[in-house]
Amino acid sequence: MSNYANLPAPSPEQGLNRYLQEIRKFPLLEPEEEYMLAKRWVDHEDSSAAHKMVTSHLRLAAKIAMGYRGYGLPQAEVISEANVGLMQAVKRFDPEKGFRLATYAMWWIRASIQEYILRSWSLVKLGTTSAQKKLFFNLRKAKSKIGALEEGDLRPEHVQKIATDLNVTEDEVIAMNRRLSGGDASLNATVGAEDGTAQWQDWLEDEDADQAGHYAEADELSVRRELLEQAMAVLNDRERDILMQRRLVDEPVTLEDLSGQYDVSRERIRQIEVRAFEKLQAEMRKLAAEKGMVVPA
Repeated sequence: MSNYANLPAPSPEQGLNRYLQEIRKFPLLEPEEEYMLAKRWVDHEDSSAAHKMVTSHLRLAAKIAMGYRGYGLPQAEVISEANVGLMQAVKRFDPEKGFRLATYAMWWIRASIQEYILRSWSLVKLGTTSAQKKLFFNLRKAKSKIGALEEGDLRPEHVQKIATDLNVTEDEVIAMNRRLSGGDASLNATVGAEDGTAQWQDWLEDEDADQAGHYAEADELSVRRELLEQAMAVLNDRERDILMQRRLVDEPVTLEDLSGQYDVSRERIRQIEVRAFEKLQAEMRKLAAEKGMVVPA
């Protein structure tokens, strides 16, 4: 894929505004054109076709990268890692699977960014358990849900709720919040227009880009639902019912109610729920791998 050397690359010297201007010049692909380009790459390793698929999705990569702007790392490097994930997605994309490149690429882009962030931070200090990684990548979302995104140190009740929701200790929430605070860059920050009013989001969002993003998100949701439905087959009737009542409904049923329903202890219900969830996750990762997708941990 020698044409990749010709891709525009974000850099501190160049400035993000210039890069974002450049990538908007590449048109988005219609489904039929995307399919034909992908077939040319799969069947003939046509590097010009691969290059066109990559450049048409650079805006998607940049938009996803902006969602990871709160980790204190150079935004240009995060975008570059997003582009690496995009290239890997194009290299492995199979148009016969039935979904669009944008849907497939989102998985690879996110995985590439997350691997870069974890490499860049001290894993010794962060810890490497799945719960701690979940905290690392979900703290901002959790803070936003409780209206604490703009806070420095969190209030005790917020710390307690986040710790409970993400299954980590309160000390881990406090420590992670302090490490992640202070490095945020707003999408509303100016990027050097002559009148000083242009913002990052102005370069990222236009009607076509929004349509592509909405389509990819909707398509990805459809794929995830399909994976979930298939994965549920590994559960027995009791596991499936308990998991659905505990995690797949808007208002989860309490352990107390389920223990009465199944005439077992609350702890036994909790054990069944945890085991069923682990089985479901493992099966979804297996099915995703069979489709050529990456499911970040």
